[in-house]
Amino acid sequence: MEYFWMQQDDIPPEMGYPLFGAAHLISVAVTLSLVAIALFVLGKKSGRVQRVALKAIPLVMLVLEVAKDFFLLSIHKFGLGYLPLHVCSIGIFVFLLREFLPWKLAKAYFGEVAYALIMPASLVAMIFADWTIYYPVLNFINLHSYLWHGLLVLYPALLFMSKEISPSIRHIHWVLLFLCLVVPPIYLFDKHFNCNYFFVNWPIPNSPLSWLASFMGNPGYLIGYAILTILVLLLVYKMTPNLRP
Repeated sequence: MEYFWMQQDDIPPEMGYPLFGAAHLISVAVTLSLVAIALFVLGKKSGRVQRVALKAIPLVMLVLEVAKDFFLLSIHKFGLGYLPLHVCSIGIFVFLLREFLPWKLAKAYFGEVAYALIMPASLVAMIFADWTIYYPVLNFINLHSYLWHGLLVLYPALLFMSKEISPSIRHIHWVLLFLCLVVPPIYLFDKHFNCNYFFVNWPIPNSPLSWLASFMGNPGYLIGYAILTILVLLLVYKMTPNLRP
């Protein structure tokens, strides 16, 4: 517990744990098991209880984000790299807009983005977690990261299970439009401030993006990144059962 309340700059490099090592795989398995248990329990509850849970999840995530920021501020480590601009961080805004905008089309739109983009991105982020390099298992940021990504999977999955959304490949242009609106300004922000939100400035090590960069270079890997994103979207839609009557 010596390193629990520390940020990566104050933690010795050897305190991290390897990607796909036992600690990483167990952490992912525990996170997804808790998501599955939550879905199982909520699946047996009434629609009203499920609706309350859907309202609560984005609010809980908002509290988690504020708690993380206060923690970093308290140890004087908050900086541009901790803004909620990653695809997984932006998920909280997608969820909040989906829950609290009053228009049916807006709810359908952000529900589609949550399911087809945020959920698979969060699963990939856990599988190729970049925070394991810096943090030990018993660290606030490490545990926060798994909890955060677990909620990013839980909310869209619950939306789908409760039949509040009916994802369709006919709506893939909704997700692509979202990316076209969000990625360019983030790319410019990354270039100006030397950040790496959405991983568009440089690929993270030991990930599919670093593999693409190994033969496509940088920024050449961005072309492969775009193609890979579209392929993942198509796979998500292909694997989604049709809930329409």
